[in-house]
Amino acid sequence: MSPSSSHSEPALFQLKGSMLSLTVLELTEYDLTKLETQLAAHISQAPQFFVDAPIVLNLSLLENLAPDFRLQSLITLCHSHGLQVIGVKAQQSQIQQQAKQLGVAIINQPGAEHTTETKAEPPAPIAEPEPAETSDNCRPTKLITQPIRSGQQIYAEGADLIVLAAVSAGAEILADGHIHVYGPLRGRALAGVKGDTQSMIFCQQMAAELLSIAGHYKVAEDLKNDPLWGESCSIALAENLLKIQAL
Repeated sequence: MSPSSSHSEPALFQLKGSMLSLTVLELTEYDLTKLETQLAAHISQAPQFFVDAPIVLNLSLLENLAPDFRLQSLITLCHSHGLQVIGVKAQQSQIQQQAKQLGVAIINQPGAEHTTETKAEPPAPIAEPEPAETSDNCRPTKLITQPIRSGQQIYAEGADLIVLAAVSAGAEILADGHIHVYGPLRGRALAGVKGDTQSMIFCQQMAAELLSIAGHYKVAEDLKNDPLWGESCSIALAENLLKIQAL
């Protein structure tokens, strides 16, 4: 095969940067028995949400690891509950060595847990205007005027997000800052995805599948028990808990 003919062949792949929204399981103590009990209780609150859910294990808080620490045992426990471990966040050499032996990615870059996934055959994308320019002490704003349908995902990187229409069940909206939805919010809304705990969510009709601020979240099973389900409300983070208040 000549060099000229090889250059004419279509590329088989592309390398692209993207943003995913992933769950991080942060472990403060290595006790598999306790973890088994507590994890089972937590997942039972919203079993469908955790089916085959990709997660990152944050083990950086574990101190004085015992010689019998086994990352494989921890991953096996997660798999038994339907959680798919795709990476480990840890500085300890003992954990990093075991992760390499198991072929598990080591994720220690800031913000590496947050990436955006595009489905294999997504619906037609919504035309998204460029963020508006603002002063240095304000975030830019991304404005969406069309309904966001099931399977679509909108991410306001480095910005607040304003949606002037409905967010359908199965849709996902993310922002590094605040999220405002002037319509029914039936999908997933994740504000402060890079860790801004001051971010808030505002919606005209709260009927969400999931609400999250800086990684702290509530799913529909919890939200439906709130007296403001279906009402206009704001959601903020206080003492690592989501607080829902009427508007």
